[in-house]
Amino acid sequence: MSRTAAILLAAGNGQRMNGKVFDKVLAPLAGRPVFAYSAAAFIESGTIDYYVVVYRDQRQMTALSAYAPTPSVLVKGGRERQDSVMNALAVLPDDIEHVFIHDCARPLIQPVQLVGLHKVVRKEGAAVLAHRVTDTIKQHHGDGLLRTLERDHLWAMETPQVFERELIVKAYQRVATKELKVTDDAAAVELMKHPIALLENTQPNPKLTTPSDIPYMDFLLQSLAE
Repeated sequence: MSRTAAILLAAGNGQRMNGKVFDKVLAPLAGRPVFAYSAAAFIESGTIDYYVVVYRDQRQMTALSAYAPTPSVLVKGGRERQDSVMNALAVLPDDIEHVFIHDCARPLIQPVQLVGLHKVVRKEGAAVLAHRVTDTIKQHHGDGLLRTLERDHLWAMETPQVFERELIVKAYQRVATKELKVTDDAAAVELMKHPIALLENTQPNPKLTTPSDIPYMDFLLQSLAE
């Protein structure tokens, strides 16, 4: 019987936190570490059979293990995000058919979204949580001219992103062979010319990036609890 895995990425160095938070995925948020929210959402969703937690160093690994789903395989991250993903993909058992990949700096992910993504990927082979762009987006050219992009076709990517295991493994093999740099997993799959389904998210799912994000996320979590 095929199974589904979740790769929980926690190895980022959080450079844009400007040293105000030692480790952003372990930063306290409404009384719990940021990482704990993602782990709890995946557990509650009931969609995952196998977990891989990607950590940065020994100190972080010890802290994460207290909140990681049981059982989990803990894997050391690489220099770049894509290296961390490839390290995690390398340890998946042969019977894994689908793989969720989630940046744990997005603690507001909800179980219902995971269930929705799981349904879509089984039909489409690749699915990404995303939201519509509501701002007017301009492209700046070297000559100083601006070009307005058609907003109806613009989507902001989020995580989780979920794929057929064979597809995402081949995609990252191509990234490595061509020595490319990608900022999300969908970008790797784009190289395979494989369609990617978008699951629209109408709920806030921001990424913790700067210290000012913490009070905002506290507010969002309190709103969800009400």
